[in-house]
Amino acid sequence: MFTGIVEETGRVVAASQTDQGFRLHIAARRTLESTKLGDSISVNGTCLTVTEIDASSFAFGVAPESLSRTNLGTLHPDDLVNLERSVTPTTRLGGHFVQGHIDGTGVVTTVSPDAESVRVTIKVPAEMMQWIVPKGYVAIDGISLTVVDVGPAWFSIMLVPYTIEHVAPGLRSVGYRPNIEVDILGKYVANVIAHTQQKETTFLQQYGSSSEA
Repeated sequence: MFTGIVEETGRVVAASQTDQGFRLHIAARRTLESTKLGDSISVNGTCLTVTEIDASSFAFGVAPESLSRTNLGTLHPDDLVNLERSVTPTTRLGGHFVQGHIDGTGVVTTVSPDAESVRVTIKVPAEMMQWIVPKGYVAIDGISLTVVDVGPAWFSIMLVPYTIEHVAPGLRSVGYRPNIEVDILGKYVANVIAHTQQKETTFLQQYGSSSEA
């Protein structure tokens, strides 16, 4: 699990298809500290397992499922990515619960200055909006952000100066396709409501007519 608080931006050294699948090699500094083989690292919000490591970089294998749901397959050497190590029992939870399981990608449609901050609007599949609410949480490329406004198939967020300075710049480019992970708590609530409604419907279908009689 992660918090959505980016620790540093890493630089892509290599991103390529191999006989074993897709391989992502990233140079980093802070996130290498205490990291070992088998550890989980959030790369642009995607939970990946370290398969190789040296003094200045680590490498990951990316499964086909992750490639189909994320923007990792579009990365090239020298691209910057957001990195975060998985939480420990003593980690301060400064963002929100982020699993590193991407729901899909969106498209940045507008980027506009707002005082010292930047407002970004992102178009997403309409079905994803059932879990995105004003003032709720969303993880975008691994960044824990608060939703400002919502529409039928879009939402907007604000990037404050500190965030702008410490994360990869892609999110500030119109046309960029960021990774989106909705708040898992919202998914649980929606799932409970759906099951409750289904049970009520089943009950009415079985006993409604006889009760009315």
